[in-house]
Amino acid sequence: MPYITTESWTNNLPLQHWIAEMSALCQPDSIWLCDGSQSEYDQLCEEMVASGCLIRLNPQKRPNSFLARSDPDDVARIEERTFICSLKKDDAGPTNNWCDPQEMKQTLRRVFRGCMRGRTMYIVPFSMGPIASSMTRFGVQLTDSPYAVCSMRIMTRMGSSALVAMDDHPFVPCLHSVGMPLAPGQKDTPWPCNKEKYIVHFPEERAIWSFGSGYGGNALLGKKCFALRIASAMARDEGWLAEHMLILGLTSPKGEKKYLTAAFPSSCGKTNLAMMTPTLPGWKVETVGDDIAWMKFDSTGTLRAINPEAGFFGVAPGTSFASNPNAMHACSENAIFTNVALTDDGDVWWEGMTPTPPPHLIDWKGHDWYPGSKEKAAHPNARFTAPAVQCPVIDSHWEDPQGVPISAIIFGGRRSSVTPLACEAFNWRHGVFLGASVASETTAAASGATGRLRHDPFAMLPFCGYNMGDYFKHWLHSIDKIPASKHPFIYYVNWFLKGSSGEWLWPGFGDNSRVLKWIFERTQGTAEAISTPIGNVPALSSFDLSGLNLSPNIVGKLFDIDKSACLEDAENLNTYFAQFGNRLPDAIKEEVNQLKSRLKSH
Repeated sequence: MPYITTESWTNNLPLQHWIAEMSALCQPDSIWLCDGSQSEYDQLCEEMVASGCLIRLNPQKRPNSFLARSDPDDVARIEERTFICSLKKDDAGPTNNWCDPQEMKQTLRRVFRGCMRGRTMYIVPFSMGPIASSMTRFGVQLTDSPYAVCSMRIMTRMGSSALVAMDDHPFVPCLHSVGMPLAPGQKDTPWPCNKEKYIVHFPEERAIWSFGSGYGGNALLGKKCFALRIASAMARDEGWLAEHMLILGLTSPKGEKKYLTAAFPSSCGKTNLAMMTPTLPGWKVETVGDDIAWMKFDSTGTLRAINPEAGFFGVAPGTSFASNPNAMHACSENAIFTNVALTDDGDVWWEGMTPTPPPHLIDWKGHDWYPGSKEKAAHPNARFTAPAVQCPVIDSHWEDPQGVPISAIIFGGRRSSVTPLACEAFNWRHGVFLGASVASETTAAASGATGRLRHDPFAMLPFCGYNMGDYFKHWLHSIDKIPASKHPFIYYVNWFLKGSSGEWLWPGFGDNSRVLKWIFERTQGTAEAISTPIGNVPALSSFDLSGLNLSPNIVGKLFDIDKSACLEDAENLNTYFAQFGNRLPDAIKEEVNQLKSRLKSH
């Protein structure tokens, strides 16, 4: 292995020492410092095309874009192999997998020893957030995956500018390997990975080690690993919020603009909402971010948010010009697609992209596919990775170093019943309770069974880097010094209600702007609401249903409060919250009891 001298390109001594230690452990054949340039990206893509990792798409159909097919056993986040190795087990909490950090380090050093033989170690300096923002944090990923390098270039501000900026700042060390060393003369596989997998976070150390997977959030360590699991611990200690939230700007026909954030579990419509084309005339939605928000109250008491990412890593199946035209435009060029189908003319396709599929495809496993085939043409968690600047409705302030001011926070989940279309919290504490109460029917974004209901507080269940009870407490106390007049409004929405025959009750997509309009007008004090035991629901006189032709029966079901079902939900919440023991704030216990009391007396 060649000796690398880091002094020539960085004055950051901790970075120099860490790279030297990790290169000695992993034993790569060569080391490549990534500058983030277009020429570097193009070179790595060409090398991956030659190796079979990428397929170049038809440049007339999809300029400068590629298709990757992962190993069938490496297709999603692996929650059972994701660990929070805090010094104390209780600090990880019952919703995280915990291991003693010293024991885990011994295991990791075993699997990482020599893991990059025959490969290149890429040094990937990156910035989470606009480089000039005080809310930005820096990281360096060491990886032997050129796919991860190119994806990180899209998803973060990666390269020389980040490296220069972090000279005077701490950084989060992120070590990643696909875990497949190559012996001399051994032929590589198109998608190297290892059956033994570890995605490990050390919150006190602010470090990430990921082994064995080349896919998504397991390998793009700036995403869920840094931006949520490690950042949530940083935010707790430093007095801000790192959240699984989209950020959008909503402009009324009068030209008034407000910014909202929204937290939904994966595959519950965050990207669609963030890029929505409203059906209501004169209303406009612009995108700041579709997945992650870092938020902090400024010196005036205004909650401000930045999107720490620079790209979209969106779920492809179900995305279409009907459901999300702006996402389709965003990935029209300069994109990497993973586990979608390949058309005969060299473009991509996935379920839901068009009303009828093409007569022939090559599916995500590389096999011939025809309409009526038993298997899906695209994996249900197939993804597109595309630069945010390509989104036609990207907000003009999406990279504002100060962040955008947040007027309202929305929570939601995929529920076929019980939860109404829209509900407003009575106050901040009740809003935190609504966030803690998020439950959703599972999808393909994580490995495991789909369709079952699971609690997903704040849509952070797989992403909170410390004890969730302490996380609730952090939210409750984040407004301690903020006057009530400055508190953002908090809401809970549910686009996924179904009728008795399984039909959708709400049209969704662009018509979700009707809910956003009501929220906008509530923050102005111009829309009416009706108080119910679970919160304030829209007064129909203030909720715009024009042009929908929904029957009174359906409208009633959209806002119906089934007290017995809500009481059952509340009892279920009591059982769920009990796992946090004495780490559960008294305020959350009181909110459950008050909800039950309101339901019984109403």
